[in-house]
Amino acid sequence: MVIHRRLLDRTSHNKRAYLYQMKRFFNTTGLCNAEDHYMVDPFRNMYENILHLIHSKQYFLIHAPRQTGKTTFLHALAHRLNKEGNYVSVVCSLESAGYNSITVETANEVFIQSLYLTSKFFLSPDALPPEPDGYLPGNLLLRNYLTDWCDTLDKPLVLLLDEVDALYDDVLISTLRQLRDGFQTRPNHFPQSIALVGLRDIRDFRMRARADNPSIGSGSPFNIKAKSFFLPAFSKEEVRGLLIQHTQDTGQVFSEEVLEKLYDYSGGQPWLTNALANEVVCEILKNDYSLEITLDMIELAKERLIEQRQTHLDSLADKIDDPRVRPIIMSIITGDSPAFDGADDAIRYCRDLGIISTGNPIQFANPIYREIVTRILTIGFSIGINQDIAQTSWYLNTDGSLNMDKLLDAFTKFYRRNAESWIDRYQYKEAGHQLMLMAFLQRVINGGGRIEREMAAGNGRTDLVVFWKEQVLTIEIKMHHDKWSEPEGIEQLARYLDRLGQKTGYMVFLEKKSALELSWEDRIRREVHIVNNKEIIIYAM
Repeated sequence: MVIHRRLLDRTSHNKRAYLYQMKRFFNTTGLCNAEDHYMVDPFRNMYENILHLIHSKQYFLIHAPRQTGKTTFLHALAHRLNKEGNYVSVVCSLESAGYNSITVETANEVFIQSLYLTSKFFLSPDALPPEPDGYLPGNLLLRNYLTDWCDTLDKPLVLLLDEVDALYDDVLISTLRQLRDGFQTRPNHFPQSIALVGLRDIRDFRMRARADNPSIGSGSPFNIKAKSFFLPAFSKEEVRGLLIQHTQDTGQVFSEEVLEKLYDYSGGQPWLTNALANEVVCEILKNDYSLEITLDMIELAKERLIEQRQTHLDSLADKIDDPRVRPIIMSIITGDSPAFDGADDAIRYCRDLGIISTGNPIQFANPIYREIVTRILTIGFSIGINQDIAQTSWYLNTDGSLNMDKLLDAFTKFYRRNAESWIDRYQYKEAGHQLMLMAFLQRVINGGGRIEREMAAGNGRTDLVVFWKEQVLTIEIKMHHDKWSEPEGIEQLARYLDRLGQKTGYMVFLEKKSALELSWEDRIRREVHIVNNKEIIIYAM
């Protein structure tokens, strides 16, 4: 018996020692908790504002793009409210009813079963909702169930409903209307405060319902909403705080220049921030905390994430063909200002999804999203480029440097032969010229260099910077709109070269008119301009 006790004590000691040695890590999957993960404060200075709404018996919305910390925020909020003791609070996801063939009756049953099961993780037994099995079949309505539950509580209920905008059609409308119907009886017979949480704001909820459904009406089915909160990306200081937690735990330092690069590539997007740091620490350095984290490692981590196209990044592909997303992406790539009906709504929609940044100019939210979207859009062109003309070695000088003039000469011939037939059958026609050049360059440069892109709606151009060994080669893509396009492009490129500290740059000047309107002999030319001691080499085609 003594031996067994000693073995047990030793096992427990070893387990405690093992757990003590376990380090926190950068989480890229699911809910974050402070015991296991490095974390930014989930409330992001919003707790007092939200608590004021709860005290005021208000209903509100919280929306943010995927994997930005919404669920972590909700769980932290519910646990804090329960701990403070003034309210009973629970989080419930409605995603399990998020398919368009479900009936309203079935959806109500799914909601209630989910709410009952989830409540056990947040509440003590005396605060749990009623057993759903006690209701007659077909008699389960979310509104009635919430009323019955509130009648048994000695504290007001705060209900946090996640993934609300995953619901479709009549289920979405019915759910919102039931919540609105119970609003008048709060807080004694209905939740004092309800938060609806999802990707989008309430203005988009009606768009999720069928456009031909006359019962929806023109008004909002949830016009009792007091306020909407948008969870922003991490600030640079929040990213710094996240990385410092790793340093405090392990002694491994993210230098200031490494932080700057990581923040630049992620744009503060929470999943990307954690994914980049995790890729460096766990995958590249294999959790060897004695090794130094360098800029090259951040660059490698970025490329790996782009190549791996994990679920978070792959979801961008699903959005590219959305009718509200496509015109915004085209405007960013071409540099034109959005000029179509519903532009404001489309911009808001893309910002809610996290595809573009919240400020101006309109641009991709971060360089990784920009690269993912561009590579997806150029893949059709890329696979059509014959390997014979994409051999990197053909465009190298004897010293191994890249011969950009030879490369652009080859593209000019390729473009003349293929542009009209290829772009005509391409869905993103307006951006086809730019994407065709990017695809060609990508095929060649992938042999040993990389391309960084700078693009924004309204700037009138797309800028590419090719990094090849020690070379930094700048290319501006400019469309011929009018007589000012070329001189404006030359001035823009000269300013861009100033910013980069470069003396020479290339401008690819693309004609919108077809060869039927303007012959290729009139379109194709190569010129050199000197502007403010900068050499501007123009390839017009």
